[in-house]
Amino acid sequence: MGAGIVESWFNLSFPKGEKMPLWSQLNVDDLRRRLRQALDEDIGQADITTGATVGEDHRGSAVVVAKGTGIVCGLRVFEETYHVLDKGIQVNPLVAEGHDVRAGEQVLTVTGPVATILTGERVALNFLGRLSGIATLTRQFVERAAPFGAKIADTRKTTPLWRDLEKYAVQVGGGINHRSGLYDMILIKENHIDAVGSPREAVRRVRERWGDRFPIEIETRNLREVYEALQLDVNRIMLDNFPLEELAEAVSMVDGARELEASGGVTLDNVSDIARTGVDIISVGALTHSYVVVDYSLLLRFEPLGRALTGK
Repeated sequence: MGAGIVESWFNLSFPKGEKMPLWSQLNVDDLRRRLRQALDEDIGQADITTGATVGEDHRGSAVVVAKGTGIVCGLRVFEETYHVLDKGIQVNPLVAEGHDVRAGEQVLTVTGPVATILTGERVALNFLGRLSGIATLTRQFVERAAPFGAKIADTRKTTPLWRDLEKYAVQVGGGINHRSGLYDMILIKENHIDAVGSPREAVRRVRERWGDRFPIEIETRNLREVYEALQLDVNRIMLDNFPLEELAEAVSMVDGARELEASGGVTLDNVSDIARTGVDIISVGALTHSYVVVDYSLLLRFEPLGRALTGK
């Protein structure tokens, strides 16, 4: 299996075991390797501005302040980014992961060599802002669907190589993860069906190859296909771009015999109506591709600032 979240969505929606703590689902060693690459992209041969203005032996501290409202996510990623540069850097969170932050609120402090604080600033803030944005948008969807009992799930529409962190942010926002990748769940889509001739044949081939090792979900495009899927040995039925009235009909037809997932065209404006139909899960690609970054600033805490930066 690939690196990243190692528990599939199956364990989040089926009673096959306790849900693991969020951070423990990440491959931290692999994360540090990728953080090193992100820092190398920004720093290159050297931070030529900081190297020319800040003394190497000067130590100090900085505070990260939210410039807008949102759900804080990525505090540990922020810390790991700095520890890749210098394990001696001290990062002290002032709020908890998942905290509902307001503009002007301090979220963490950083203490260590001033040059290192400045060099790692942008990359660390990039992760904090983007993960907070995903968690914030997820929370908005979750709050609108929760009164009707529907769960909000992410998709594979993620940033290449950073899927594990983005799916982590979805969890912090209260959502659940769909499959982590192509390796941990069977999802039979229309192209698979067209390739082999029928849904029944697609399911037969999957069961012949994998038995009960993986849960199976099958995509349907209309009520006739939902009826056909009910006759098959699958765990979940996806209702792809169904009108609201047909979603409700599908829920009535299935009557709890299979888990139902609504997918396609989900927005904050219509998610409550979709949840009201009685589907179990609503998958939303927008969580990881259409969020708004939560903006943060890192401010050095010195008096006077000019004296501190010169190290005199």
